[in-house]
Amino acid sequence: MRVIVVGGGVVGTMHAWQAVERGHEVVQIEREAEARGASLRNFGQIWVSGRAGGEELDTALRARELWERIGAEVPGLGFRANGSLTPVRNAREYAVAEAALARPDAAARGYELLGADEARKINPALRGAFEAALWCERDAAVEPRTAQLRLREALHAKAGGGRYTFLAGREVREVTGPGAVRDDHGDVHRGDAVILATGAWLSGLVRELAPDLPVRRVRLQMMQTAPLGEQLTTSVADADSFRYYPAYRSAALDALNAGQAQTPIAAAHKMQLLMVQRRDGGLTIGDTHAYEHPFAFDTVEEPYEHLTEVVESFLGRPLPKIRHRWAGVYAQCTDTSRVVHRQQVADGVWLVTGPGGRGMTCSPAMAETTANELGW
Repeated sequence: MRVIVVGGGVVGTMHAWQAVERGHEVVQIEREAEARGASLRNFGQIWVSGRAGGEELDTALRARELWERIGAEVPGLGFRANGSLTPVRNAREYAVAEAALARPDAAARGYELLGADEARKINPALRGAFEAALWCERDAAVEPRTAQLRLREALHAKAGGGRYTFLAGREVREVTGPGAVRDDHGDVHRGDAVILATGAWLSGLVRELAPDLPVRRVRLQMMQTAPLGEQLTTSVADADSFRYYPAYRSAALDALNAGQAQTPIAAAHKMQLLMVQRRDGGLTIGDTHAYEHPFAFDTVEEPYEHLTEVVESFLGRPLPKIRHRWAGVYAQCTDTSRVVHRQQVADGVWLVTGPGGRGMTCSPAMAETTANELGW
C-alpha cells in the first residue's frame, strides 16, 4: 500500500509513522522547508491531566502509551515521564483539586493531592508560596522543536529500502483523481490513500474540498527563557488551568469562578500558566488564547508580564532572561468536545485536523485510529 501524507507537523508525521510501521510505503509532503506551525511552537507536553473523560481521555492515555514506546525507539524525541504539578494557594483552588481527585477516572490519570512539602520533594525548584498541589503522574513531555526531525530520521531507518520519502517546499494544490494529488511543482503523487494533515492551514485546497469545515483557528503567545540553572523536574500549571480544561468542571470550579476572578489581563487573554523545561535548561512558558479573526500580527507584552509574575511566585526567585517570544496558531473543532475532525473529502482523500490543544498529546493515537478505520 502507498500512503501520501500532506503535512510535516506532528499529526502528519504520526500518520506516516503508523503507515511505515504497518509495512506501507509513504510519501510525506510539506509546503515549508521544515514544519513551522503549532507542532514546533507548543510546549511538547503529553498532557493527560486536564482532558475530558470518555473518548478524549481514552485517546490521551493511549497516546501516552504510544509516545513512551516511540520515545524508547527514538531517544532524540527527548521523551520523559515527568508528570505535572498544579500548585493551589487557597481554599477555593484546593476544593477544585479535591473535586478532581474524586473523579472516577482519577486513578487512570495518576492524580494525587499533595501538601506543599510533598510537592517540593517531587519538584524542589518550587520554592514559592502555595498550600498544596495536584500531581498528575501520567503527564509527560517531548522536545517539540526537534521531534519531527528525529521522527523523520527514524522513519528513514525504519522504512529501509526507500519506503519513506519526505518532500519539502511543496504545496499540494489539487486532487487529480482517486488517491492522487498534484503539488505546485507540477508533480502528481498517487497512492492508495491521501491524508491531509495540514494543521491550521485551512485555506486553499482544504477550503475547496471542505468549504463548511467545522474547525476554527486559535492563536496563542508563548516565551522561552535562558537555562534555569537547576532542574524543573515536572511540568507546572496554575489554578487558571482549572478554568480551561474540562476535567476540572465541578461545583467547586463554579464556586472558584464566582468567587475568585482572574486578573484583568489573564481574563482578557483567556490565560493559564503551563510551563515545561527544555533539554537545554530553558523554560517554555505560556499561554494565551485568541479566537476572533483577524489575528493581530504582533505579540503584546502584558500577558508575558503576567506569566512572569506567576512563575516567579511559584519558583520563589527571578525568572531567567527571556530569550524567545512567539505566537502560533492551531486548528480546533468548533465543537470542542470532539477530539479531532476526520473526514473523507474526495475519493481516497481524508482530512484530519482540528485537534485543538490536543495535537501534540494525542497525535499517535489519532493516527492509529485513522490507520485502523482505513484498514491499513
